[in-house]
Amino acid sequence: MSAAWEAVIAVGAGTVVLKAVGPVGVAGRRLPARVNDLLTMVAPAILAGLVVTEAFASGRSLVFDARVAGLGAGVIAVLLRAPLWAVVVAGAAATALVRLLS
Repeated sequence: MSAAWEAVIAVGAGTVVLKAVGPVGVAGRRLPARVNDLLTMVAPAILAGLVVTEAFASGRSLVFDARVAGLGAGVIAVLLRAPLWAVVVAGAAATALVRLLS
């Protein structure tokens, strides 16, 4: 078994253990309001970090290319309250147009 598969198995096992420990550790008690507020902000923060990383990074360098235009078009579509499919189409079309022109 390669080191990569060992790492995948270890991370998977760690995830299962953490998911099992959570309910056992809390055991029906309510979390403090501050902790609950912080936990509700974790998923959007991780998603925002992923979007920024995918839009502006290439390896270990900062890159501004067609993906930035697609992200900008998607943001504008969201601000205009477009449906999700329209946001995706706007982002893809803007990216494709910039790649075609460059």
